[in-house]
Amino acid sequence: MNEIILHKHKDESLLRFHPWVFSGAIKKVVLDRNYPHETIEEGELVLVRSSEGRVLGVGHWQVGSIAVRILEFGVETLPADFWTVRLEKAYEMRQKLGLISASNNCFRLIHGEGDFLPGLIVDIYDDTAVIQAHSVGVHCARKQVAEACITVVPGVKNVYYKSEGTLPFKAPIPAEEKQDGYLIGGEEKTSAEACVAIENGLRFGIDWLRGQKTGFFLDQRENRALLERYSQGKEVLNMFCYTGGFSVYALRGGAKRVVSVDVSEKAIDLVNRNVELNFPDTTTHEAYADDAFHFLENNKNAYDLIILDPPAFAKHRDAIKNALQGYKRLNAKAFQQIRPGGILFTFSCSQAIDKDMFRLAVFSAAAMSGRKVRILHQLHQPQDHPINIYHPEGEYLKGLVLYVE
Repeated sequence: MNEIILHKHKDESLLRFHPWVFSGAIKKVVLDRNYPHETIEEGELVLVRSSEGRVLGVGHWQVGSIAVRILEFGVETLPADFWTVRLEKAYEMRQKLGLISASNNCFRLIHGEGDFLPGLIVDIYDDTAVIQAHSVGVHCARKQVAEACITVVPGVKNVYYKSEGTLPFKAPIPAEEKQDGYLIGGEEKTSAEACVAIENGLRFGIDWLRGQKTGFFLDQRENRALLERYSQGKEVLNMFCYTGGFSVYALRGGAKRVVSVDVSEKAIDLVNRNVELNFPDTTTHEAYADDAFHFLENNKNAYDLIILDPPAFAKHRDAIKNALQGYKRLNAKAFQQIRPGGILFTFSCSQAIDKDMFRLAVFSAAAMSGRKVRILHQLHQPQDHPINIYHPEGEYLKGLVLYVE
């Protein structure tokens, strides 16, 4: 195996089990004498050593500021059953936490570094696993991961690979390999109508073929359940509704009126379908394709409960300043429009924005409105999106529930 030798003292983060090796920490590369290339191919497994020769671990090599993502610490090679064992451990944890049941057959099985598998996401929707690779190394192991999904998760018959939009843009992968598609099965899963999963007893059509992410935002499951508790008798506005998860929970919670808004016509079709799946005769739901700022500007003082769950405003650190301004403007609009005694659920899913930055942006928006605001809950990602204690960067979802006088 090719080896990476670090500069002196650059092993300290790895000794604390942080899974990333940055390019600036590398002193030299030692190629295996039988290796057929002049440089390490992206996605290859490499052995990482300290400057003194101490074995630190094995990981995937990649091009960029993060040069190696460690898969296993303190070993010189990975066992043949590595992927199966890791998926078994992840599934076992979710079982013990009570996340898998007849009333909840969709969950995240693998959450990257949070499950000690950097670069890999696996979501389960009933009998289908959806895999996303965020590194070339995981892409190279995709068939092993797919087979492990079938072996580990009872009832899973199909494995869909959805990595066209998540693999590194300049990765040296043939175009046909990058294409989304089924790795195993899939003969009966050719449309969104054929894919219905159950979350907390509610039914949702999951379109992993054409939808965002893996087809559904599983990370808001617990927060949707909390919203249900606050919805009784309220007029609810769900901004950036996408598949309408919050809207469906609000309807079950007894909301008097629920309005779903998204700029995408396709999203409006999805939310209407999901409402129909659960409440076919309801007359209390409306959905509109509109820009968030435009809609808020033209619907003043009309809602008791507002949900702001926008897409990531900052996908990288260079965008932080503009993103914070965006969060401030959006929340300021909501503070202006919500009724006295209203409740605001507001979120950021931008990993580059930490919880203190987000809270400051919301604080600034509240101050601009001049209204009295109290924090009721501080929200984050659920148990099947765990945060590796050695990798705090994995905490990406931040949320606040606010009472507005």
